[in-house]
Amino acid sequence: MQLADIGANLTHAAFRDDLDAVLARARDAGIAAIVVTGTTLEESRRAAALAQAHPGLLHATAGVHPHHARECGPETIPALRALVAQPGVVAVGECGLDFNRNYSPHPDQEQWFVAQLELACELEKPLFLHSRDAHPRFAAILRAHRDRLPRAVAHCFTGEREELRAYLALDLYIGITGWICDERRGTHLLELVREIPRDRLLLETDAPYLTPRDLRPQPRARRNEPAFLPHIARRVAQALGRPAGEIAAETARNARELFAL
Repeated sequence: MQLADIGANLTHAAFRDDLDAVLARARDAGIAAIVVTGTTLEESRRAAALAQAHPGLLHATAGVHPHHARECGPETIPALRALVAQPGVVAVGECGLDFNRNYSPHPDQEQWFVAQLELACELEKPLFLHSRDAHPRFAAILRAHRDRLPRAVAHCFTGEREELRAYLALDLYIGITGWICDERRGTHLLELVREIPRDRLLLETDAPYLTPRDLRPQPRARRNEPAFLPHIARRVAQALGRPAGEIAAETARNARELFAL
């Protein structure tokens, strides 16, 4: 089974001491490509450096997560423009809105989401998108840019049917994580995943976060990593009533198309 993990936070401190071993386990598990998520300018620089150090396996995004929107300023977009031009950087993001934690004020989040969205439109680069408790405002902002919107993925989708259908109407790809393995919060995804067209479904770990709750044994400190993506693929396959190998092949193909890997 060959898979693509379209969202892993490999610059996180949780991987500081054993990243090489993490990557070796990912390869052994059949992970052919990993997109390393950029969440701030500094983390985006580190993600780009990782992609350049591990060509072929690692790729990177460059963006500012809505949690950090209040830290943005005049240098942000020029710096992101330069990062996106670097080898191995395949998308703008992680960008969007997060009205759950509200670490940055809503006006700041919207301002810098739009700025990054416009950068992606200008450069015709894919978008790696974040939305939490921000529907329908998030979809409305995307809709306002509909005529120029590049390829984009709603990363780590955990929403309800109305939100999913709004994103599919915008031709977004949908990223499914280990949330689908959570019997407390994710059971609705077992049904909703059936509504995602085959050519729009993507898989991701969001490592080190969102460790599948039904993974046995649970990893030390509950740290998620790309090697666990086959477990998520099997859960999605079970929900769809299809072989896991087919899901792996289709989602890997979708990742290659979205990010031009």
